[in-house]
Amino acid sequence: MLDIIPALLLVTGVVFIVLLVFLTKTLYRPLLDFMDNRDKSIKKDLENAGKNSSDVLVYKEEAEKIILEAKTKSQKLKEDALKKAKEAALREVEAKKADIESRYSKFLDELSSEKNSLKEELLSQLPSFQNSIKLKLSQI
Repeated sequence: MLDIIPALLLVTGVVFIVLLVFLTKTLYRPLLDFMDNRDKSIKKDLENAGKNSSDVLVYKEEAEKIILEAKTKSQKLKEDALKKAKEAALREVEAKKADIESRYSKFLDELSSEKNSLKEELLSQLPSFQNSIKLKLSQI
């Protein structure tokens, strides 16, 4: 039934070995080289990414430093502007206060002079008031 033919077995072995050598040179070797090159490329890209991430960290720190300086400058400018505004408002309040005080003192002077003139007028009319009171009392 099954006969083993040595010549056929030898030819099949030779064909198998030739096929292995042919596949190794045409398929397996280029495939392995491609995979090695791809692994090297991935490692190189990872190294570059690591360098880029460290560069990004440096740039991020620099950006944060610039932002902090800008915040400090803006805070100082804000404080200076607020200080100037307070000083201007204080000067304006002082000027208004001085104006009001001068007007108040003028008003007091006018009131005092009016009081004196009314007092003099009343004192000058005092005899006529006394006479009119005497007349009224005499009529009662």
